Amino acid sequence: MGNESSLSLSEMNDRIAILRDNIRQLIEQAAGASGAESEERISERLERQNEELERLIKARDALTSK
Repeated sequence: MGNESSLSLSEMNDRIAILRDNIRQLIEQAAGASGAESEERISERLERQNEELERLIKARDALTSK
């Protein structure tokens, strides 16, 4: 995403919940995936979702610690 500073606390919390759900779904997909290409694609998506989740959590924590 990259524009965490323009989000309200409520929007950040909503986005964090969505990312956590996306990650859960990707983990379920990975468990049922077969084939290296499919696993690689899921792994890359999972990594991007986790990175965005970490950025949002840090931004939210910075916003709430003011």
